[in-house]
Amino acid sequence: MSNFIVKKVAVLGAGVMGAQIAAHCVNAKVPVVLFDLPAKEGPKNGIVLRAIENLKKLSPAPLGNKEDAALIQVANYEDNLDVLAGCDLIIEAIAERMDWKHDLYKKVAPHIAPNAIFASNTSGLSITALSEGFDADLKARFCGVHFFNPPRYMHLVELIPTVSTRPEILDQLEGFLASTLGKGVVRCFDTPNFVANRVGIFGMLATIHEAEKFGLSCDVVDDLTGSKLGRAKSGTFRTADVVGLDTMGHVIKTMEDNLKNDPFASLYKTPDVVAKLIGAGALGQKSGAGFYKKVGKEIQRFDAAKNEYVPGGAKADDVIARILKEKDPAKKMKALRESTNPQGQFLWAIFRDAFHYIAIHLESIADNARDVDFALRWGFGWKTGPFETWQAAGWQQIAQWVKEDIDAGKAICNAPLPQWVFDGRTGVHTAEGSWSPAKKAYVPRSNLPVYQRQAFRAPVLGEGAADGATAGVTVFEDESVRLWHQNDDVLILSSKTKMHVIGPGVVAGINKAVEEAEKNFKGLVLWNADAAEGGAFSAGADLQSMLPAFMAGGAKAIDPEVSKLQNAFMRLKYANIPVVAAVAGLALGGGCELMLHAAKRVASIESYIGLVEVGVGLVPAGGGLKEAAMRAAADAKGNDLLQFLKVYFTNAATANVSKSALEAQQMGYLKQTDTIVFNAYELLHVAKVEARAMFDAGYRAPAQKLVPVAGRYGLGTIMAQLVNMRDGGFISAHDFKLGSMIAEIVSGGDVNQNSLVSEQWLLDLERKAFVELLNNPKTQERIMGMMQTGKPVRN
Repeated sequence: MSNFIVKKVAVLGAGVMGAQIAAHCVNAKVPVVLFDLPAKEGPKNGIVLRAIENLKKLSPAPLGNKEDAALIQVANYEDNLDVLAGCDLIIEAIAERMDWKHDLYKKVAPHIAPNAIFASNTSGLSITALSEGFDADLKARFCGVHFFNPPRYMHLVELIPTVSTRPEILDQLEGFLASTLGKGVVRCFDTPNFVANRVGIFGMLATIHEAEKFGLSCDVVDDLTGSKLGRAKSGTFRTADVVGLDTMGHVIKTMEDNLKNDPFASLYKTPDVVAKLIGAGALGQKSGAGFYKKVGKEIQRFDAAKNEYVPGGAKADDVIARILKEKDPAKKMKALRESTNPQGQFLWAIFRDAFHYIAIHLESIADNARDVDFALRWGFGWKTGPFETWQAAGWQQIAQWVKEDIDAGKAICNAPLPQWVFDGRTGVHTAEGSWSPAKKAYVPRSNLPVYQRQAFRAPVLGEGAADGATAGVTVFEDESVRLWHQNDDVLILSSKTKMHVIGPGVVAGINKAVEEAEKNFKGLVLWNADAAEGGAFSAGADLQSMLPAFMAGGAKAIDPEVSKLQNAFMRLKYANIPVVAAVAGLALGGGCELMLHAAKRVASIESYIGLVEVGVGLVPAGGGLKEAAMRAAADAKGNDLLQFLKVYFTNAATANVSKSALEAQQMGYLKQTDTIVFNAYELLHVAKVEARAMFDAGYRAPAQKLVPVAGRYGLGTIMAQLVNMRDGGFISAHDFKLGSMIAEIVSGGDVNQNSLVSEQWLLDLERKAFVELLNNPKTQERIMGMMQTGKPVRN
């Protein structure tokens, strides 16, 4: 085994991308130095310092913890090039100008360490052309590494070698990008705009072209091409505004300049409407106007014919919205193709254009069809890649329809589909792998060691690989949970409920899981099959499941159900085998409490954790406030308990949710000893490794101890602050009541300061408050509001 450890990264260029790449390195605990030009005025590193300051203001936040901005080392090209000698990876991220990049390379090349990897974050310039002028040794260590914006959140990184790049350099970099930075890596050929932008920007140009042809406005197009198609909810034009119309213009220019012999070349020019907006300085979101502009509270859209902004908000026609809800892809595509509605014809046209384009260009831009699908899914936020969509809708039928449109002159160009499309196949993805026209074979997945850390790889439609919902050996399964294992001594409890909410079935499943794990396994992992695909860990208690009991017996009938939940969580906490919670996505309310009671947590960086019960007019009653009191006491280590308790109280009383696992550590929901994973596909592997290690190290359940509490003194101090907030009009009377109840529970109730109480005492306080609130009309309003609209009611 040979380790490739990146001890330090240098990022050249403190623009939007460079600064955010540096921020993500800091998130992953990779030391980083950020370079830019020396400032002409003020501190010499002023450009970098301003960029770092700006990171704290960006939304979505590039940093998991804003305070970590201070960990980015600052540097300039005049004084600090010697720092490069200590960097294992150098990423250039300056503006998309070949001449500027070459000038910078001449400056930095002599200072690059002999084994360091040098990479450009260009979004589409030729990597081979960029490497011209390097000596043979540096050429062998140079490649493209293209992050997508925003780099913390977009899963895709494109890795682009030249003919000179050493293969082991790519393997090492792929391992680092996939595991340490949590990325989905797609290897691309060195062709203009690589894979995602090549296909994605073509798709946007085709969409604009077809929208003009069918007379559709940008708001209607965005409604049609957003979440209704399983794509980014921003659709087409709003996405262009977010990316920046000038940036989009650069990418189109690269295609226009370098793809003159492409059969689709007629489309590779900046659309007139985009040129008009750029000329007027309307560059999209960053300039306050693009295809859309906010005027007061109204979102207006640009009307190219009138050359002015007009009221927006138009939606898809009902008949088309109904077609798009059709579950069968073949029926859906047939209905769109046969529709006489311009919106239906438009949708068929953009699908046809995409299928035509990827069939012709697959051989020249990517090794295989899987890489194209992943690039669009991970880089553009599509739920399903274009080849997957084609295959699901019936390969040969779609191919025939596309051919008919090409022959009839309806397509963007008359280039015929390649022969392999019609060779009797049913698609491009099979159990053997994905189709490569160049190799005339199905190419299997990469078998790099880093992928052994992924129990289940990102799925591809048609591949037929086992997934987390069905794989392994099932020990027990019902409609709420599945208990299963992979013949490796660790039992897995997976919830099957919607958003993994916790109802009586899940509570019973927890008890069954602990019983089974204590008898036959080394540990228990709580993990859900959709953890890496954006699923929740758990959105909390299932309020809907409580309704029948509440309607039949009132609030009193809920008391025993809350007791069962509390007992199940306590059983997890004091289980005789280690319980590890594998957390990704939302862990809210009861979901947060479930996680708190595990012996250890392994959390994806993108974990959003909090006790949010006040939003439905309730207080946490699954032991969340009990754990808050215990953690505050542990943090205080005999010092003034109240200072530590206030943080936990405020988080629960304001329903504060972490914006990352790193922030959850700061808030106290995750411990410093908990593990944070950057690639959610590695979550199950890491959680099982932790569970086995704890067992092998002689794990024993924690001893049940009494808890020192702040008592009446703590309650009085917090209440004084709540009174001020209520009287100042900052919180409602009902918020005041909820805050008072939370304060009473975390303080341990009506007892003396530093009294020792049991966990059961605190659980009883939680349950009593919860049941009392269920009878409160204001709480009932909040619960009904949430159930009906999915949004909290403020009353």
